[in-house]
Amino acid sequence: MSEPASTGRPMLIRKGERLLGNLSLRAFTVWYRDIKVWTKFYKASILGNLGEPLLYLLAMGWGLGRMVGTVNGIPYIEFLAPGLICSAAMYAATFECTFGSFTRMTRQSTFDAILATPVSLEDIVAGEILWGGTKGFLSGTAMLLVMSLFGLVNSFWAVLALGLAFLIGLLFASLSMIVTARAPSYDFFSYYFTLVIAPMFLFSGIFFPVTNLPGWAQTFSWFLPLTHGVDISRALFTGNVDWSIFADLLWLTVFSVLFFTVAVREIRKRIIL
Repeated sequence: MSEPASTGRPMLIRKGERLLGNLSLRAFTVWYRDIKVWTKFYKASILGNLGEPLLYLLAMGWGLGRMVGTVNGIPYIEFLAPGLICSAAMYAATFECTFGSFTRMTRQSTFDAILATPVSLEDIVAGEILWGGTKGFLSGTAMLLVMSLFGLVNSFWAVLALGLAFLIGLLFASLSMIVTARAPSYDFFSYYFTLVIAPMFLFSGIFFPVTNLPGWAQTFSWFLPLTHGVDISRALFTGNVDWSIFADLLWLTVFSVLFFTVAVREIRKRIIL
């Protein structure tokens, strides 16, 4: 028996567990638990996840778009829309697996209660990340429906952006769980959103082509996960799908697995063995 650093409440850790060695389908019970809780306040959650992307779509797509005209041969609002689906998925998963997971881990002691059952630590982390990916999917779906109403979906390939939103959600949920494992308080997340999430939002090609940046900035942008998501989403929306998107998909998948593995390790460190 051990104690989490921030609550002083008991948290059970089974001796002999190896990293990912106890991952099982019980992760879906954690995921289902989060869904059941979410259904009690889903309206406010959806509004919060959609509000900012929709404002950007309206203000910059129609407002600034009238001044910009076209980008790479397409109207600016159509250039902007694919990236906003990616950013909506990123923010939804990030908020869920920072503030949400931190609350469940520390304030509510939900992790304590779950660990008293046959569910392992790996299952908890996987369930939280699956839920983060689901939130990304839900936000992406809502954005796609709204964009369809605005007449911004011109290719049948765009429906695949929903799977992309789920993958982006998984990646940022995993990355956020790493930050959550290190966070001493809610205030700590301000650094993460300002220094990590905001640069991805601004420099991943959502608002302008990455090729407009200086060479060093283009290299920096390539290492941002959201850049690869935006490239895939824009290809799907325009119908210009080729084999190059598989390299971006591979990048997102590999780093999702890597961040998940690190997240399990860091959450385990947070729980004193």
